Amino acid sequence: MKKVTIYTDGACRGNPGPGGWGVLLQYGDHEKKLSGAERDTTNNRMELMAAIKALASLKEPCRVELYTDSQYVQKGISEWLPVWKKKHWKKADKKPVKNADLWQKLDEEATRHQVSWHWVKGHSNHPENDIADALATAAIDTL
Repeated sequence: MKKVTIYTDGACRGNPGPGGWGVLLQYGDHEKKLSGAERDTTNNRMELMAAIKALASLKEPCRVELYTDSQYVQKGISEWLPVWKKKHWKKADKKPVKNADLWQKLDEEATRHQVSWHWVKGHSNHPENDIADALATAAIDTL
């Protein structure tokens, strides 16, 4: 099974507002960059989209080390998601989970792979995270 390292980030100008997502994939000596944007979105949705698009881009099941500067994504997938699924996408306060559509897509993509989820501090001179951030920010300018 191939081992892939992924760095993801989302960005938004206004929240909600125009947003973008960026991904840096590394496999051996190879790197691939992905990005996209939406006109009316939120930062959390862009953080989720980055992880979804990254995992969806892998053509076969892989061992993945995924790095995000979003605690929302990292804690959501690692801690909250199993509980949300058991409670039929309701939170402890019985209100619907926000962004459930994207959480469900992320769960679907993640189950295809063996993913280890890592949180990195954003905007702290982490070179690969800075690349993902730059891709996300630049994607907004394409709108």
